[in-house]
Amino acid sequence: MTTERWEAVVLGTGFGGAINSARLAKRWPGKVLVLERGKRYPMGSFPRSPRAFSRNFWNIPEEDRTRPDAMTEEEQHGLFDIRNFEKLDAVFCAGLGGGSLIYANVFLEPPANILDGPRWPGTCRKSDLDPYYAVAKEVLGSRPIPSADDDPRRHIQRTELFQQVAGEMGRKSRLVDLNVFFGNDFDSPLPIGVQARNRYGALQTSCVYSAECDVGCNTHSKNTLDLNYLHVAENRYQADVRTERLVHKISPVDAEGNDDPAADGTHGYSVTFNDITTRPWVEERVLTNRVVVSAGSFGSTELLMRARDVYKTMPRISERLGEHLSGNGDFLSFVIDGDRPSNPNAGPVITQRIDFNLFEDFDEDRAFILEDAGYPAFLAWFTEGVQPRLGWLDPIAKAGKSVIGELFQKGKSAGRAGEAFEDLLGGADLSYDTSVLLCMGIDKSNGTMFLGSDGAIDASWPLEESRPLYDAIVAAGEEFQKKTGGNFVALPTWWPPFRRNVTVHALGGCVLSDGPETGVTSAGPATFGKLFGYENLWVADGSIVPTAVGANPTATISALCERVAEGITGIKPDADL
Repeated sequence: MTTERWEAVVLGTGFGGAINSARLAKRWPGKVLVLERGKRYPMGSFPRSPRAFSRNFWNIPEEDRTRPDAMTEEEQHGLFDIRNFEKLDAVFCAGLGGGSLIYANVFLEPPANILDGPRWPGTCRKSDLDPYYAVAKEVLGSRPIPSADDDPRRHIQRTELFQQVAGEMGRKSRLVDLNVFFGNDFDSPLPIGVQARNRYGALQTSCVYSAECDVGCNTHSKNTLDLNYLHVAENRYQADVRTERLVHKISPVDAEGNDDPAADGTHGYSVTFNDITTRPWVEERVLTNRVVVSAGSFGSTELLMRARDVYKTMPRISERLGEHLSGNGDFLSFVIDGDRPSNPNAGPVITQRIDFNLFEDFDEDRAFILEDAGYPAFLAWFTEGVQPRLGWLDPIAKAGKSVIGELFQKGKSAGRAGEAFEDLLGGADLSYDTSVLLCMGIDKSNGTMFLGSDGAIDASWPLEESRPLYDAIVAAGEEFQKKTGGNFVALPTWWPPFRRNVTVHALGGCVLSDGPETGVTSAGPATFGKLFGYENLWVADGSIVPTAVGANPTATISALCERVAEGITGIKPDADL
């Protein structure tokens, strides 16, 4: 086991980790180590074949997590990490760039009344965070979809449908800002599919409208973190970025660099991790003057719980660790086979949002937004393929008869066989006429994370206390269905008797607070994000967010973590990085 000494070690490469990697590497060039459990994904490397996609999940048997049964035997280092908890299933991402690899690109600031609420510290008011929102937005290249006036390929049918339905429902609809590459000049977008270097030197492709944002963009049209913050950290400031490194232990050290549970971090920390690219794993230990924990709500909470309760290296961590878990009101549903086409297989995954008592006429129990959502064409083929259509038998028979006829009857026109195949495929409208409804809202943010008997992170989610929100979301979906025809269907996990929710935006666990009696990390201006009870250790990710924000949380996580980085480095952030 080798022992190196760094100025800073950053654990994780999601929004908080990427931002701090770039900012700290600028402050200490060549002296920052970044550790990521997932793999790198160069352009064109995201799986697409059925076999490869079925193995695109994260499953390390040694972790002994509660996962879907089909995944429990084979070791996989894929993108999607699915966890099952009480009344809540959660989806995370493993890879260089964290959740940005599979997010839907939306940069949406929540209304001021959320951040001005009673559970948010006074230093986190909207006006305090506005400068940090602005910097992150510029770095991430956020903008609405370009006009389709000059290129009909940019026309997105579902955007118009959702805007029309919003008007019929008496609701307001607006385009959202997206972290998607359409070229560096917002006023003059590059043509679809044209490549160029972004402002940070990474090669990207002007969005190809494939609706593949949530499964990894093979053209690098998404402004993922490996193409901006992390790209600059590694290529401009010589950060040492190591992937497939699984961190399991953090300990404060004494002046000689020995682990010391009585120490408070003044002399720095040791970080112990495994290189999981080989078998057996190679364990490594490094020393660092400071640590930034950015492993996500569940990952950061688990690392700190293990330090406090398993390894007992950090006994002074607040007892509030693991509290205020939120699913950000996530709820996914569908209106299937409607009367008005949606064509969800074209465009970025999300383009607009409809307000339901979040930005206007705020209702703390029922505040949410409804966003349009798309999905890739290869999933549409699957959707069509699993339909139990007895009606297919007739066109299949006609197609077979026509082909056989062409083979054995000379002089026949091939057009008749073509007509038969057109009949076979001509009814493939189920996916084309299906609308995907993605909602986020203000849940009660009152879940709890804890270590289970096996030492792995677990959670309890009091779903019923947030039922008014979910009932309002279901009612909105049913109203959408009435306007568009078809059938409203929630995810099967929501069907009785299961009544489980699914989140892709887990928040909380290490929340910001004015003191350790009410939170885990400091909201003080000079110590923003620092772990109570310890020096030189900060948390920077969704775990520090005190409550659901209702909007997509990327913008708020980024703003908070820019502020954490400013406190560590003493450098005011700017978009030039």
